[in-house]
Amino acid sequence: MLKIGDFSKLSQVSIKALRLYDEMGLLKPISIDRFTGYRFYSASQLPRLNRILAFKDLGFSLEQIARLLQEEISIEQMRGMLRLKQADLQQHIEQEQSRLVRVAAKLKQIEREHVMSDYEVVIKKIEPITVASIREVLPNYYAIAKLFQELYQHLAQQGITKFEYDTGIWHDYGYKDSDIDGEAVVAVPPSVKGNDRIKIYELQGYEAIACLVHHGSYSGLSTAYQHLLTWIENNGYRCIGANREFYIQGGSDCDEDSYITEIQFPVERI
Repeated sequence: MLKIGDFSKLSQVSIKALRLYDEMGLLKPISIDRFTGYRFYSASQLPRLNRILAFKDLGFSLEQIARLLQEEISIEQMRGMLRLKQADLQQHIEQEQSRLVRVAAKLKQIEREHVMSDYEVVIKKIEPITVASIREVLPNYYAIAKLFQELYQHLAQQGITKFEYDTGIWHDYGYKDSDIDGEAVVAVPPSVKGNDRIKIYELQGYEAIACLVHHGSYSGLSTAYQHLLTWIENNGYRCIGANREFYIQGGSDCDEDSYITEIQFPVERI
């Protein structure tokens, strides 16, 4: 028999780990001195310990390893667990490869501009949301403000005076100087009533949107758009829907320098 220290040296597994494996029932000592509490192991336990280490190296948790070591587990069950782990690792690799692409794109941007950008792009998920909407062909982008005023007046008649997710949706493919297909939407409870002009519907959610936050006047949005669209192209995405401008802070009641706008593009991997 080998004391736990000797078995630790032989197996190159720490005493702390051996005690944990004992507590979890993965590898029990063959004997424990009832007076001193010393644990004793046998060299014949090395194959089981090596199996634990092999499963651990594959990325299985100790709880999963305990199940894999059960004698009654079938080959088919073990094959299923290994296939799940394979899929999990593949997903992790793809996520890390995507992160590597973003790092390379960031380096490329810094090398090109020689400065850190004021903008940071993130990918996030947005859920569907009930909105009140007016969609209209506009003479210019600033004209969307009148649509919001009309929405606010209509909703105020139903007792709604606080608004969330004030968002402009631009349905045209590309920039236009006039005849712009714009839509103003405001998040509302499903019970809100619309009319012939104001529609109540569930605005589509997306699994992935690329977005950045712009601080300052709307006149500076073109620079933010350029940065975001360049990021989308350089990071292996493509746009799959109308872009949105979420007006987090803005309007006539505050200085333009304090405006906060989040630009959003629904995207998918190429």
